[in-house]
Amino acid sequence: MPKVVGIKFRKNPKTYYFEAGEHEYTLGGGVVVETARGTEYGNVAMLPTEVEKDKIVGTLKPILRLATEEDTAKVEKFESKYESTMRTCAELIEKSGLAMKLVDVEYTFDESKLIVNFSAEGRVDFRELVKKLASAFRIRIELRQIGARDECKMIGGLGPCGRVCCCNDYLNDYTHVSIKMAKNQNLSLSPTKISGLCGRLMCCLEYENAHYAETNKKMPKMGATVKTTDGREGTVAGLNQLKETVRLKIPDKDMFSFADVPLNDIVFKGRKPQEEKDDDGDGLVPEELKTLLE
Repeated sequence: MPKVVGIKFRKNPKTYYFEAGEHEYTLGGGVVVETARGTEYGNVAMLPTEVEKDKIVGTLKPILRLATEEDTAKVEKFESKYESTMRTCAELIEKSGLAMKLVDVEYTFDESKLIVNFSAEGRVDFRELVKKLASAFRIRIELRQIGARDECKMIGGLGPCGRVCCCNDYLNDYTHVSIKMAKNQNLSLSPTKISGLCGRLMCCLEYENAHYAETNKKMPKMGATVKTTDGREGTVAGLNQLKETVRLKIPDKDMFSFADVPLNDIVFKGRKPQEEKDDDGDGLVPEELKTLLE
């Protein structure tokens, strides 16, 4: 079986796999590899591991070499110039008067190009800006317009849960999320409650959605009248999918009492099959939530 080694690159939580070869690796050690973007410097995130051939997608590229002191020094030089490069780019963007936000800058490992990542609401004519940047840095310039999620992935930050944003910490790819997932989990549909730092729906809505969706199929409908195994009858006033309990509003003479009953103790659930709808479609999502789906 072939051996692969996992490599991570700057500001990218995704692990890429390469043919291990005969090199001796250490976790966190530097390597130089050939990618679609050219020659790049990365760090070992997974030591050589044997995998079955049918699990390998595409052709594995080899590790060119272990990073030398010169390679590491070059990367450190790029890092030392980062702040000044960001400042110069920001000043030139401000002077150009373009409606764009500078997100990140990055030198390619072979020092042939400076990549400038920015975000903007619409298309930006940055041809004149490219000339000014090329004149200032004396290097080939590539401007990339990125979306809100990619911006959050590059910059990072703390999410509403108090942890580092998933996209910046460990997510390899963005997951598909929808308003329906928030509804499945009985979450507030307030944009401030279900959106992340990027202003889009939080990626974590997908994590437990399968459990909620499956449990909801067994739950009675809100407002339905149900009975319990001990003979009580009441109206469904609340659902707890994690504990799999149903809160019943039970009439008691001129008053009401509430009881949390295990789902297994509900005799008649009274739930009608729900019509499948695409909650991302126009007309099914409140206007203030539509921007979260863009």
